[in-house]
Amino acid sequence: MSTVSVSLTVNGTPQTMSVEPRASLGSALRQELGFTGVHLGCEHGVCGACNVLVGGRSMRACLMLAVQAEGADIVTVEALATDARYAALLQSFRDHRALQCGFCTSGILMSAVELLASSPEADDEEIRDFLSGNICRCTGYQPIVAAIRDAGQRIAAGGHQRGDGK
Repeated sequence: MSTVSVSLTVNGTPQTMSVEPRASLGSALRQELGFTGVHLGCEHGVCGACNVLVGGRSMRACLMLAVQAEGADIVTVEALATDARYAALLQSFRDHRALQCGFCTSGILMSAVELLASSPEADDEEIRDFLSGNICRCTGYQPIVAAIRDAGQRIAAGGHQRGDGK
């Protein structure tokens, strides 16, 4: 099958990949560029494990074709570990033990990044509504909701500080 060259920016770094026209963005990010934090679960857009940010909005990477990402600015979960803007969110997930098995976590974190960027003071109902497209079978969602609420409070109180006082 023929391939198409796609140029995009992933986590701030320009990338070019050669993909089949029918390849999903999730598969291409994992297989062509090595961003294995993008988890492909249901591959039908139901579970949310494959969420990435495309132009600042969370998108299901399993439903988007890689060729549709031409010129796009993509952020994957891997960026969260190296960008201080996300320290409060990551610390809150650790503090509230909102990780469990971790399969859904990358997609939930990317949804949380979008929510907190626009509404850091979201209440539990808003958080649950925003996460309605993410399935987690381990936590019962309460630790996740608490972690996102806590991260929002930390962000609103002073930015991107760590939760341990350092």
